[in-house]
Amino acid sequence: MVCSMTGFGRGESVEGSRRVTVEIRSVNNRFLDLSMKMPRSLYPYEAKVRAEVGRFIRRGKVDLFISYVNQEDPGEEVCYHSSLAAEYLRHLGEMKEMFGFSEEVSLALLAGLPDVFTLEDSERDDTDLWPLLEKALDEAGNAILQAREKEGEFLREDLLRKLGAMTEEVDFITQRAPDIVTAYRARLTGKIQDLLGDTSVDEARIAQEVTMYADKICVDEELVRLRSHICAAWDLLGATEGDGVGRRLDFLAQEMNREANTILSKTDDAEISNTGILLKTNIEKVREQIQNLE
Repeated sequence: MVCSMTGFGRGESVEGSRRVTVEIRSVNNRFLDLSMKMPRSLYPYEAKVRAEVGRFIRRGKVDLFISYVNQEDPGEEVCYHSSLAAEYLRHLGEMKEMFGFSEEVSLALLAGLPDVFTLEDSERDDTDLWPLLEKALDEAGNAILQAREKEGEFLREDLLRKLGAMTEEVDFITQRAPDIVTAYRARLTGKIQDLLGDTSVDEARIAQEVTMYADKICVDEELVRLRSHICAAWDLLGATEGDGVGRRLDFLAQEMNREANTILSKTDDAEISNTGILLKTNIEKVREQIQNLE
């Protein structure tokens, strides 16, 4: 199955006064990069959350947002740390004596010192939150999977069209290549006859030169490998199962580009050069599109 790496999914699970909401957003990335934002009360489930997300997404930059609300939860409460305040007061007294200050330590000063007063989550029983969280994660995961599969289908159709155009370009080069050798032989024979006039032409020497030229510009191996890579890409895009389609297609596109470069470096024919440039352009378009696939 071909999946895009771009998608969005949302899930919500409610049980009594408790509600868990999950949102997942993903974009292109070479590997799986998961960033999570969740309340501290859900930190104990972080490993389980990562494993659950991994069931749906194997590659991409993923942002996961989880919120938890309990209507019966008193929320945060103010905590006074008396021992810390006493420590501050003791040290301030020592400073006063050491430096001869006359000012008295005020309540406002002491209360404003770090961590004398803090906001902390009130005690609550959240030991059974995982079933609620798992349900919301499953709903969001299935939603983003459907979105990625839907976009992946559009990408697959576009890639198949580009592969079809590349196949036509490879066919043209395959058909055109033998004509180059024939044309070269005719040109070479004509030049020799112009130089020698009525003198007989050494056919063996011409054959030798033509053979050397044909060997120099031969792209049969490159065309065979290029056609093989296109067929392999076609098969991957048509597969109903399999992981890492995007990575394998990216490797094939790199190999296609290598063969196209070799073909262009060997030819001195304008028509093959023009077709080779079109071929490279389509390969680059394929490579760009593949970056969107998981």
